[in-house]
Amino acid sequence: MERGKQTILIVDDTPQNIEILNEVLGDDYEILCATDGREGLELAQAEQPDLILLDVMMPEMDGYELCRQLKEEPRTRAIPVIFITAMSQEDDEAKGLEIGAIDYLTKPISPPIVRARIRNHLELKRHRDILESISHIDGLTGIANRRQFDKILDQEWRRAVRTRTPISLVMMDIDCFKEFNDCYGHLAGDDCLKSIAGAFGTVLNRPGDLVARYGGEEFACILPETDAFGARQVAERLQAAVLGLCTPHRRSAVADQVTISIGVATMIPAAASQPDQLIAEADRHLYLAKKGGRNRICSLA
Repeated sequence: MERGKQTILIVDDTPQNIEILNEVLGDDYEILCATDGREGLELAQAEQPDLILLDVMMPEMDGYELCRQLKEEPRTRAIPVIFITAMSQEDDEAKGLEIGAIDYLTKPISPPIVRARIRNHLELKRHRDILESISHIDGLTGIANRRQFDKILDQEWRRAVRTRTPISLVMMDIDCFKEFNDCYGHLAGDDCLKSIAGAFGTVLNRPGDLVARYGGEEFACILPETDAFGARQVAERLQAAVLGLCTPHRRSAVADQVTISIGVATMIPAAASQPDQLIAEADRHLYLAKKGGRNRICSLA
């Protein structure tokens, strides 16, 4: 896939229609194709296109039903959908717009109009993506913020319920951080938070793992498909990364440098369970780590 090109998924059961749209749009966008609703749904979930062009009249699953399912699924809900159809009745257009489509184009298509409308919708999508990305980043440290943490944990929790796989959570708190700020000042405290966030980033190698600023001097790391033993290993690397910074802390009751306390929890979620249970368990282990003297890891492994 050419870097920088936005992606359009065309779902139409008539190959000739796909060929026409590909001719009109292929030079400017990366084109994905599906010839039925099921394939279109799978491609949308797997590839996360920037825009979907959707035929209404298809066998088995028509465009309306596919659009409804796309809008119900969190991973595809934000993808804009444009219906392209031979129908032109107001009731048909209203139905498509009511279930979540952003536009309605009729066949036979006019290439200049199709290009212009798609260009405008994709430009709006690009701006929304930028704003969405900014809203999920912690302004100080540059890593994910609490909002993004909550979103990703919910997604990974539901996925773990479906696949019956373990999910782990690592909660981390900087030891004696109030004393650090009192001693060195809040600007130094901000620098400390940024350097620790950067150190955490060097530890996590898998695309699905997420480290976030949970609040204040507390950080959290979501580890999908990770058992207790694996989560303990990640926690040890996170702890070592902070110690490797060798940030002086002469007011610490623990060591002469900045350290962290860590709590780790692992669960295989049941259908009726909630991610709050995993947070509570990780918090409990974090409390035990701090109560046990800080600068340590508390986990089941």
